[in-house]
Formats: sequence, C-alpha cells, structure tokens
Amino acid sequence: MPYTTLQKFLPAIQTLSIDSSLTKKDLLTKSFLMARDGDIKMYYAPHNEYINKKAQIVIVGITPGWTQMKVAYHQFIKSFTSGDHLVTCLFKAKVAAGFAGSMRTNLLYMLDHSGIPKSFDISHSSDLFEKNRHLLHTTAIIKYPVFLNEKNYTGYRPSTEHSSLLRHYAYSIFPYELSQITPPALIIPLGKTVEKVVFKLLKEKKLPNHHYLTGFPHPSGANGHRIKQFQHQKRQLRENVYKWSRKLKKPLS
Repeated sequence: MPYTTLQKFLPAIQTLSIDSSLTKKDLLTKSFLMARDGDIKMYYAPHNEYINKKAQIVIVGITPGWTQMKVAYHQFIKSFTSGDHLVTCLFKAKVAAGFAGSMRTNLLYMLDHSGIPKSFDISHSSDLFEKNRHLLHTTAIIKYPVFLNEKNYTGYRPSTEHSSLLRHYAYSIFPYELSQITPPALIIPLGKTVEKVVFKLLKEKKLPNHHYLTGFPHPSGANGHRIKQFQHQKRQLRENVYKWSRKLKKPLS
C-alpha cells in the first residue's frame, strides 16, 4: 500500500461519523494538521492522493478549499464504511471533491467555451467529471488544503514564494506529480498565482513535456473579474487547445 500519508491519518479518519455534518471543528484539528508556517496551516485531505497517470487533461488550482476538503472527507468515509478498497476510496473522493461547488460550474463554462469538448470529442466539459473521468486529473500546486486563520488560502499574503512550506509543495511536490502523468497532457493552470509557478518551473526546465495552456482565469466566485478576463483570453485559449489536439499522435478518447 503506497499511500503512506493516508495510512498516517487513517486512524483519525476512522473516528469520524458518516452520519454527522462535518465542520471545521471536526477537520481543522491537530489530528489532521500536516504542517504549519507561522499563521499558515496545512491539513490532510484524501482526494489529491490519487493520481490519474493516463490523464490527457490536467486542471491545476492553488490549493483545495474548505468545500473541497469537506466533500473529500465525506465521500472517503462513505466509501470506506461501505467496504471499498482504499484506492477506490481515494478515487471516489477525488471524483467528488475536484473543484466541487460553484467553482466547478464556473470552470465548466470556461472549458466549454475554450473548445475542450470538441477537442475531446465529448458533448460537454461536464463529461470529464462524469462518464469520461478517465481523461481528467485535477490537482493543485499545493495539493493539501491550506488555511490562513481558518480561511481558505488564496495565494496571497503571504505569497507562495514567501513561505518555505508552500514553496516546497509548489516547486518540488507539484512538478513530481506532473512527471507521473504520461505526456503530452493538456495542463490548465487556473489563475495568475498558479500560472506564475508554472512559468518559473518551465523556465528552470523542471516540468515534463506537456502542453501548458496559459491565460485561463481562476474560476472562483471570489474572482469577480473572471468573466471579463475569460472573454479577453477566449480566442487565444481556443487556438492553443486546438493546436494541442492537432499535435496528438493518438486518439483523444
């Protein structure tokens, strides 16, 4: 069983009840605390343990937020209680939690209008999260949930560059994760914070030979400029998605 981090936190997970509504008092505790750097705290969540090494599209956020963390735990406990194998538990948690909530709705709109369905020969981008889930991998430059005073870390104050903990995950753990995925996948960094990390890693030649789609706005509802940003970038995004799909030597689905 290679999931050593899960094994460390599994006894604490087993104390959680499937019948209760999980709150921050249940999950943002010492039992699930992985590391801290000043006011920054990183907690364990099970969904980003699973890596789809055969994915053809990888969507990269900053870090899982509270909504994703809660959904991941709820699904993992449900699967574990029903007797699923641990790998299956992790996969189902990944499927349920990846950009869960209103963020996924915003994300799907932009994926649809960037030409993703046509390139993958699917009806809608939502298929990537459902019947065509084998094509998709979701992750983050900081793969575990990070909170600042119990609020979602947004990539600012402090920046990723100014925290040794966050730098380690963004510039060591994240590129290693991408190296496990067979190229050439289409990598979509969400927002300027993620894009900045990707640009630096590319400059330092620390990323595998995937196709990196830059200029994609972060789909969070907190990004009030996302629609305007997307309209400005839409043509370029569509052209780059098409360019990537033309370069593929194997079928897209």
